Amino acid sequence: MLKVHYFAALRETLGTTGEELTLPEADMTVAQLVEHLLKERSEAWAILKDSSQVLVAVDQTIAEHTTSLAGATEVAFFPPMTGG
Repeated sequence: MLKVHYFAALRETLGTTGEELTLPEADMTVAQLVEHLLKERSEAWAILKDSSQVLVAVDQTIAEHTTSLAGATEVAFFPPMTGG
């Protein structure tokens, strides 16, 4: 079971804070997870594909869309943060 979290504006755009998923394949990448979510849901979820608007962490480590989810327990999607 993979826990998926959506933070900040993504939570509002997608209408959920998170979910638990059983992956259809044992060794998916983040990009394949995003494509899977898009197939199951509305076009609003396409925002997850845009790495300039959405960062991803796998097991609390910043990751790329090419990162494997094999053995992962948690994925988080969140907007880039700025500080000052």
